[in-house]
Amino acid sequence: MQRKQHSAEFKAKVALEAIKGLKTINELSSEYGVHPTQINQWKKQALDELPGIFSSRRAHNQKEQEDLTANLYQQIGQLKVELDWLKKKLDNSIANKRSLVEPEHAAISVSRQCELLDLARSTLYYKPVAVDPYELHLMNLIDQQFTATPFYGIRRMSAWLRTQGEVVNHKRVARLMRQMGIEAIYPRPKTSHPGDNVRRYPYLLKGLVIDAPNLVWSTDITYLRLPGGFIYLVAVMDWFSRYVLSWEVSNTMDIHFCLSALESALQQGQPQIFNSDQGSQFTSEAFTSYLERRNIRISQDGKGRAFDNIFVERLWRSVKYEEVYIKDYSTVAVAIQSLGKYFEFYNHQRLHQALNYQVPAAVHFRQ
Repeated sequence: MQRKQHSAEFKAKVALEAIKGLKTINELSSEYGVHPTQINQWKKQALDELPGIFSSRRAHNQKEQEDLTANLYQQIGQLKVELDWLKKKLDNSIANKRSLVEPEHAAISVSRQCELLDLARSTLYYKPVAVDPYELHLMNLIDQQFTATPFYGIRRMSAWLRTQGEVVNHKRVARLMRQMGIEAIYPRPKTSHPGDNVRRYPYLLKGLVIDAPNLVWSTDITYLRLPGGFIYLVAVMDWFSRYVLSWEVSNTMDIHFCLSALESALQQGQPQIFNSDQGSQFTSEAFTSYLERRNIRISQDGKGRAFDNIFVERLWRSVKYEEVYIKDYSTVAVAIQSLGKYFEFYNHQRLHQALNYQVPAAVHFRQ
């Protein structure tokens, strides 16, 4: 079967929808008929290449300006035809858009009709890639159990799933846990080796007295379930005060939303040490160099080590039991809005036993 070729315009549109983050990758996959892996690649390519667009200056000569003026006059007539056509199509749901396309229209091409209707052209001809509801079901089970027992590794998680009536091969469980970005935390010998060209940083917090805000910040990523797929949540937290300095969500687990959270946090101050795990987002050159340029010392957890990032692990447990599992977000937009309210509550109203029953904001800002 010949591989489907997509236009640059189509790739850009899908990539921008992924960057907006208002839908999960699985939802975009079903809508546009493109495999989730391909959407991830287009999103990454777009984010990597966007800075170059604004750094290069484009020269426009007189002929280009004249051609632009002539084209604008020509488009006025075409737009009049298109707007008259579109007026008849207003107030229709996405489900009905396919039926509104008129292949034999004399003045507006099928491609242009799809643009006006905000409809991916590929959906006219190709059956959308189906989201595997069983895999989402398994990931949700794994997420809930891992939150309760973060020391469960692949085989123990596989055994637990069997007690729930889900007979799943441990290799499948391993793949899903990797996709979710989770790994059991427990003491174990150092059996892993650093990847090529990736610098490993020591763990600096052992025996360190942390008795004031902005001495140590920490970050981590967690998985959040949605009916149509899943998203990732990253947060930056002050170790001493437990204050959540920033948070971001993304439909892909990439470096960009982690950097965005870091930038937002640094607008509120700067730590002496920044602690993270050894995930590829936090060991990347872009992330570590951002910290080093500001003379922030980098600390990284030992792979699979218990308690190295314990306060963020506790944060995730609070977020999920007090917010995510109760709310069961219907869309990404709902998740973002609800999480915003929760973190406002967490920082300014939720009493912490470890803080002598004070709220994080009071401790962080010495109120």
